[in-house]
Amino acid sequence: MNPERVDAAPAWAALVHGVLARRQRALARAITAIENDAPGAADLVAALRPHGGRARIVGVTGPPGAGKSTLIDALVREWRARGRTVAVLAVDPSSPVSGGAILGDRVRMARHAGDPGVFVRSLASRGHLGGLVRAVAGVVHAMDAFGPDVIVLETVGAGQSEVEFADHAQVRLVLCPPGLGDDVQAMKAGVLEVADVLVVNKADDPRAGDTERQLASMLALRDPSAPAARIVSTVATTGEGVAALAEAIDAAPACDTRPGSGSGSGSGSGSGSDSGEARLRRRFADALAAGLREQVLSGANATLDAVLARVARGELRLDEAVEAALAALARAPAPPERARTHS
Repeated sequence: MNPERVDAAPAWAALVHGVLARRQRALARAITAIENDAPGAADLVAALRPHGGRARIVGVTGPPGAGKSTLIDALVREWRARGRTVAVLAVDPSSPVSGGAILGDRVRMARHAGDPGVFVRSLASRGHLGGLVRAVAGVVHAMDAFGPDVIVLETVGAGQSEVEFADHAQVRLVLCPPGLGDDVQAMKAGVLEVADVLVVNKADDPRAGDTERQLASMLALRDPSAPAARIVSTVATTGEGVAALAEAIDAAPACDTRPGSGSGSGSGSGSGSDSGEARLRRRFADALAAGLREQVLSGANATLDAVLARVARGELRLDEAVEAALAALARAPAPPERARTHS
């Protein structure tokens, strides 16, 4: 990374310089701008994106109470003992009052507050399904440009629907605490199938052995062409098994999640068949849906408002209105192409 070579709008140039110079305050301000979709934030992300590519991006998900934050805290200690720098992006539930993040993760990781080699940031989920917020891709680009060795993405923990995290992580950890019982079988068609490492946390629980056996049986049913997933047992509160987990993360084949990085062939994936193009299409669909939702709610798009008015007058059903809106948007002129430069 070279902070002297920055392609950014003047409004963001100083902030980009600060991020590339590894100043935590600059990174925090950049993330706030991206999260709040500040005017020109897309240009900020575009300026930071070419400076990333070094960090190993680790996604962590699992049901509530699995011990995700405690395990991440233990992993951060292990990585720091090995001389690695770490950035953590924790997606927390939203406050029903302010809409901001309930900072449970930052409280648990407070011991790292004075460590310049650790950066922890919480984002509010704001009701976004899949456990990750819309801005997460841009925030990851900012963190990547900051230059840590490892970036950790922690999801809210809403259960088996949280497969969206797989599109942003190179290595995917799924925590499966003892006592899930039949829930392991219910989860196998969802988030467990994208896992690179299955973590039986709270392994001091007498039921941990049964959980390991259930997971091993589930793995036997996975696509044979998919890279093998490992099962690692940990006790995050004592640090037991954390070093072995860090080794498993290093050994897992990293899936390249960055847009424009190619098809992803040979990069490895928990699903075994997912391509870079497929991931990019899903992320584009998510961003498009979120953008359209904002335009409808704010009344910022006259075309969509005209269709909505026909629904209000009883001229269209909602399903017909969706088709009419998509058809109208398809006829709208595309924005002019902009040249992209890379440093």
